[in-house]
Amino acid sequence: MAHKGSRARQSAENSIEELAQLAVAAGAHVVGKIVQQLPVPSHDFYVGKGKLEELLALKDSSDFSVLILDDELTPNQQRNLEETINVKVIDRAALILDIFARRARTHEGRLQVELAQHQYLLPRLAGQWRHLERLGGGIGTRGPGESQLETDRRLIRRKIQRLKEQTEAIRKHRALYRQKRQKSGIPVVALVGYTNAGKSTLLNALCQADIYTDDRLFATLDPTTRRLALPDNSVVLVTDTVGFIRKLPPTIISAFRATLEELTEASLLLHVVDLFSPDAPEQCQTVEDILAELGLADRPRITVLNKIDMLLDSSRNWDEQSALDYFSEQGVSADEKTVHISAVKGWGLTGLLERVGESLIMNSAVS
Repeated sequence: MAHKGSRARQSAENSIEELAQLAVAAGAHVVGKIVQQLPVPSHDFYVGKGKLEELLALKDSSDFSVLILDDELTPNQQRNLEETINVKVIDRAALILDIFARRARTHEGRLQVELAQHQYLLPRLAGQWRHLERLGGGIGTRGPGESQLETDRRLIRRKIQRLKEQTEAIRKHRALYRQKRQKSGIPVVALVGYTNAGKSTLLNALCQADIYTDDRLFATLDPTTRRLALPDNSVVLVTDTVGFIRKLPPTIISAFRATLEELTEASLLLHVVDLFSPDAPEQCQTVEDILAELGLADRPRITVLNKIDMLLDSSRNWDEQSALDYFSEQGVSADEKTVHISAVKGWGLTGLLERVGESLIMNSAVS
């Protein structure tokens, strides 16, 4: 869904393309994409009447079985779309939650995803009982349906409470662990960035770690911390956390609070940016907005422009120095707050580490 204007439409098309990537990551096969420009979404169907007819025609021609919308739907919008088009309808939030559920490997990660899923489901539970509406009135129809709905709501609320208690226990455990790390006096450097920007690849390159990486959205969810020696022989802890994405469901941010609190300990943030992405500026803004929401807008940071190797002419035999010189000549110049690297090729890492050391010394002197 896009507002009027070419910039808004381009942003919407980028978001839809990302939604398609999310769908593929969840195991779907994309048969079509539709963008509509409306001042506000339709109250009843999210999309306008013309696009609804277009979706019905696409259903006849391609016989798709799932419709995915790029914004969070109301229960009423979801129900109306499902009954009109006769397919399963989900929104971006539900899709992201599904991917998180597939990718969570640790007990902590699974708990956080389950909590987010239940929080997402609770206000939509009435839709699970819409089949009762078709039965008409009469004795034994409305009452039992409402009773079952209230029973399910009560069960989910209890489950949410138990999951919150478990995640709170994890949060307290992490807080104690952070206190021990703080007593050691070792600074923490946290990697943040848009999903698939290359954070885990960078952690592997810097720390000779063996973290799972893949060229897909949300390849890793669980936080990882490794020790790293800087060029001046000082030691830091480098922490990698879940990647961010536009329209990240509030339930995810809430459920992953224990994980994201790892960022609050960081003396320095490395904001890893996929320079190869055509949507890099908007992705950067998404990360900045979420950091502000977490109360980290003023935390010292270095912007790490990653994947510079993908912007180079493949016909030339580039080495590290010639690549870095090229980008400096192009105006993508490094300064005290910006560096350019290729994590996969190891280019620019020495300069990045030197910048990290300088920033930590400067920030320590200021504080």
